[in-house]
Amino acid sequence: MARILIVDDDQTIGFMLRDILEFNDHKVIVSQEPKKTKENILKNEIDLVLLDKLISGVDGTDVCAGLKQDKEVSEVPVIMMSALHNVGDSCKAAGAIEFISKPFDMETLLKTTEQVLKKENK
Repeated sequence: MARILIVDDDQTIGFMLRDILEFNDHKVIVSQEPKKTKENILKNEIDLVLLDKLISGVDGTDVCAGLKQDKEVSEVPVIMMSALHNVGDSCKAAGAIEFISKPFDMETLLKTTEQVLKKENK
């Protein structure tokens, strides 16, 4: 079981992702506040972050890059997601370990999440 933080300003998507991941035995926190991502990681001992590219006027790549430059949280893997085309490379350049295009199916979400968690726990 992993502790996963979902940062997405679309509450419906956040709760849908939470339900899928909790059904697969993960503990999930949903946040609509990208500026509190580091605080949420530390407070909840997060193992993985699912981060949207555009959140309430904030660029998720800036959030991701900030996390990766912060020694306290830089080890926590980030999977970025977006409905925007051609942003996967910029998300990975910001430090995301993986990128998922929206809309995605449950299988893609679970497969990507499990692969990242396995890679990190080796």
